[in-house]
Amino acid sequence: MAPFSQEEPALTSPKSGRTFIFLGLVVLALVFFVFDIMLGSVQIPLKEVFRIIFFHESEQTAWLFIIEKIRIPKAITAVLVGCGLSVSGLQMQTLFRNPLAGPSELGITAGAGLGVAAVMLAGGSSASMYAISKLGISGSWLIIVMASLGAALVLSLILLIAGRIRDNVILLIVGVMIGTITLSIVSIWQYFSQPEQLQEYIMWTFGSLGGVTQYHLYALSGVVAFGLLLAFISSKALNALLLGENYARSMGLTIGKTRLIIMLSTSLLTGSITAFCGPIGFVGIAIPHITRSLFGTSDHRVLIPGCCLTGMALLLLCDIIAQLPGMETVIPVNVVTALLGAPVVIWIIISRNNLRSSFS
Repeated sequence: MAPFSQEEPALTSPKSGRTFIFLGLVVLALVFFVFDIMLGSVQIPLKEVFRIIFFHESEQTAWLFIIEKIRIPKAITAVLVGCGLSVSGLQMQTLFRNPLAGPSELGITAGAGLGVAAVMLAGGSSASMYAISKLGISGSWLIIVMASLGAALVLSLILLIAGRIRDNVILLIVGVMIGTITLSIVSIWQYFSQPEQLQEYIMWTFGSLGGVTQYHLYALSGVVAFGLLLAFISSKALNALLLGENYARSMGLTIGKTRLIIMLSTSLLTGSITAFCGPIGFVGIAIPHITRSLFGTSDHRVLIPGCCLTGMALLLLCDIIAQLPGMETVIPVNVVTALLGAPVVIWIIISRNNLRSSFS
C-alpha cells in the first residue's frame, strides 16, 4: 500500500478562505441551533424564543418549560453528538488509514451498544433507562463507563488484528464481522429479556436526541469535552501517521502511546454518545470527507475544529428534519442521518473515483 501523503492537495484553500469557511459554518450552526429550538409540535414565536434564551422569562409558562427543559437540552445534545461522532470518524480514518472507517463501520458503536445492553438487559428490570435517569449523575456515569468499555473492547480487538492485516478492505470487513458478533450477543440477551426491558432497548436502538436529561447532559458534556481535548492534543501525531508509522517513528513519535490516546478519545466519544442517544450512523464516515472537501487540507489542526463545526451543523439540521415541524410525530434521528449521510458518501466516491485520494 502506497504511503499516505501529508502534503496539501492542489485545491488547498488559502488561510483567508479557510477563515471564511469557518465563519460560515459558525453562522450556519447558530442559525440551525435557533431554528431547532424554535420549531416543533408547539409553535413558539421567534421573539419569545430569544426572550426565553437571554432573559429566562416568557408570557406563557408552558413555552418557558418547553424551551428550557426540552428543546435547549436537545439542541445542545445535537451539538455534542455532531462534534463527537465526526471527530471519532476522522481519528479512525487516519489511524487505520482507511477512508471508509468510522465508529459504526468498524463495529465500535456496536461495542458501545454491548455495554448499554449489559446495563439495560443483563442488569435486571431495575436497570432500565428510566431507573437510571432517577439515579442522576451516578446513573449517568454507570452507563457511560459501560458503553465506553464496550467501545474500547471492540476497538482494542480491531487494533490487535490491524497489526497483522495491512489491507484496508479486509480490515473493514473484519470490523463489520466483529460488529455482527457483538450484535449477536446482544440479540441473545434480548431473547431472554423481559418484554418491558426489550421494548425500551429497541426504542433506544432507533436513536434519539431528546432522551438526554439535565443530569445526563452534565456527564455527557464533560466526557465529550475531554474526548475532544484528547483529539486536539493528538492532532500533530495524527498528521504524522498520515505518512506511515515508519515516518512517524523517525519523527520521534511513540506509536503505542499515540494509539492509546486515540483509542481513549474515540472510546469516550463514541461510548458516551451511543449510551444516551443510541447508535447514530453515517456521521462518523461522512463528515470527515465533507470537511476535507470544504477546507482542502489533510492537516488535522484544521480538520478537527472543522469536523466539529460541520458535524454540529449537520446534526442540528437532522434534528430539525426529524421533528417534522408542525406535526406531533418525531422521526428517529438515525433515519435522517442515514438518508443524508449515505448519498454524501456515494457522491464523494463517484466524484473522486478513488476514495483514497481524500488522504493524498
